[in-house]
Amino acid sequence: MPKPPYQRPIRSRYLDGLELIWLSTGRRLGLTLRRDPSIFSRTDGSGHLWLGPRTDLDPDDTLCQMLLHELCHWITNGIETFHEQDWGFPLMDYDDPREFSSLRLQAWLADQHGLRGMLGPTGKYREYFDRIGSDPLAPLDDSPEEAHIVAVAREAIVRSQAAPFQPALGQALTATATLRDLLLPFDVDHLADDDDEGLPSLWTR
Repeated sequence: MPKPPYQRPIRSRYLDGLELIWLSTGRRLGLTLRRDPSIFSRTDGSGHLWLGPRTDLDPDDTLCQMLLHELCHWITNGIETFHEQDWGFPLMDYDDPREFSSLRLQAWLADQHGLRGMLGPTGKYREYFDRIGSDPLAPLDDSPEEAHIVAVAREAIVRSQAAPFQPALGQALTATATLRDLLLPFDVDHLADDDDEGLPSLWTR
């Protein structure tokens, strides 16, 4: 009697290391992440966070960077905004100053681990983020709006160092920096199929 064809048992699945770190961090902070092609990013106040699919991202966008940005929104707006849609940001045409405070918090958090080059925001707010100097709390000009943005960011930084955000957020940033340091020596010899785009690896940022 012939032997049945061999079917290899599947006992595990591969998870990207960086995504594993940040998906776990989201869960530790009470967030469940989902992908939705009709959404760029959205929260509903129940602990669900929707992000667009990977195919909609720019080449230098990662789940890590997008989740960090959403966490910075939450931290900046206050712990209680976990239960508000989109962390309490109004869906209006103007740019809410708290968005820029979130960017300053994002820069400050990334700087604690030498990760600012990797963890910048996507979209139009990258322009402001890239203008932030070595001191994330230094205003760009003398305007009252910049002074307000910096003051809100300063409060958010203090908030980010306490529960519920710590220790999960600090552990995620430390693990990301460790992974970056482990991968850098290999990145030198990496040759991707799309290297003709002339873009260096995000891990080198």
